[in-house]
Amino acid sequence: MKKIRVLIVEDHPFFRSGLAQWLNQQQGVTCCGEAGSVREARMAVAKLQYDVILMDLRLGDGEGLELISEVIREHPQIRIIALSQFDEDTYAHRALKAGARGYLMKSEATEAVLIAIETVMRGDIHLSPRIAAKLLQNIFPDPASRTRDLAKLTDRELQVFQLLGGGLSTIDIGKHLKISPKTVETYREHLKDKLALADAAELLRAATVWVESGRLDLVYETCHTCKGKGKDTGKRNSPCRSCNGSGNAPSARKGNPYSFSGLNPDA
Repeated sequence: MKKIRVLIVEDHPFFRSGLAQWLNQQQGVTCCGEAGSVREARMAVAKLQYDVILMDLRLGDGEGLELISEVIREHPQIRIIALSQFDEDTYAHRALKAGARGYLMKSEATEAVLIAIETVMRGDIHLSPRIAAKLLQNIFPDPASRTRDLAKLTDRELQVFQLLGGGLSTIDIGKHLKISPKTVETYREHLKDKLALADAAELLRAATVWVESGRLDLVYETCHTCKGKGKDTGKRNSPCRSCNGSGNAPSARKGNPYSFSGLNPDA
């Protein structure tokens, strides 16, 4: 059976040598090369074909993240596992984005290295269970986790949030709610502040996930306040304050845990 050829890129000789010796004692794996710098790593990759590279993210003459991108660009068949002593919350995502297929903290047991190598050779990504869960949560946030935050929103803010999630532009939202685009932008700023979202992209993603999750489907129903007439029953010729004169308003799908019913539009 052909052994997995591994290159270790690590600028600490003691750690590098110890890891190489340990790997060579394992079945199915052989350490075919060692490099202590970016320059040495480039030379090693050009000289021999490797299956896996164990790469430190902080090297004396350069950054491991940049080297990962460079190696993957020129040798896409190589699987790279990032090694680091730095917080995986900060660096795991960056390493994967650069092209690594795995991330290991140097503090982990040596057995984890072998598991990581076997994992990436199968074509999978190796991460600790904790960081894997966190990365998935960032990609697919649980809409239920924002229920409490959404309760902070006024009726109009929630309408804007739902319409954003339904794919409407600022201009379209303004037309539907009969407010100016500038006012819509103001509501968007309020939403970012109240939901602790960094920018417009995060706001759009949160709104889209919320709507597409089925918790708050984009459904238009006849306004219950004005019965679809668009007029305020208490004030002559004034637009209905619930639907802003449109005669209909977005409403949550029946049975969802959070809906517009019972919210005060003047809140």
